[in-house]
Amino acid sequence: MYAVAPCHQPACRTIDLKLHQEASGALNTITSYGADYVAINLQRHEGSIIVMPESPVIQWPVTSFEALTPENFDALLELAPEVVVFGSGSRLRFPHPRLTARLTQQRIGVETMDFGAACRTYNILMSEGRRVAAALLLEA
Repeated sequence: MYAVAPCHQPACRTIDLKLHQEASGALNTITSYGADYVAINLQRHEGSIIVMPESPVIQWPVTSFEALTPENFDALLELAPEVVVFGSGSRLRFPHPRLTARLTQQRIGVETMDFGAACRTYNILMSEGRRVAAALLLEA
């Protein structure tokens, strides 16, 4: 297993990262991801999603970081996670606190990281039995 940090030079190439050889039938596991997709239990998704260990994967209607609204994050409230891992896209960008205010008011932690780090962190927290939700932004 290997990964290469994102590079914005013309000579650089992107390498996809495969996290698990096989999917777990019991829990939603991120099995691989790349610049334009994420695979949950080997099923490829090419748009933004919300994923939790024991719930169906939800298509998240967000196409860019700049288009995020409080309502996008409010969609996580009914799932009642203890922590949300927000994958902000290919680079680390922090959402304005007003966007996540209702989650914070409900004492739901929000951790922001770039897309790849969010995928890896979700898998770790999920494997520890935590009630984690990953909100993964795949920009169109």
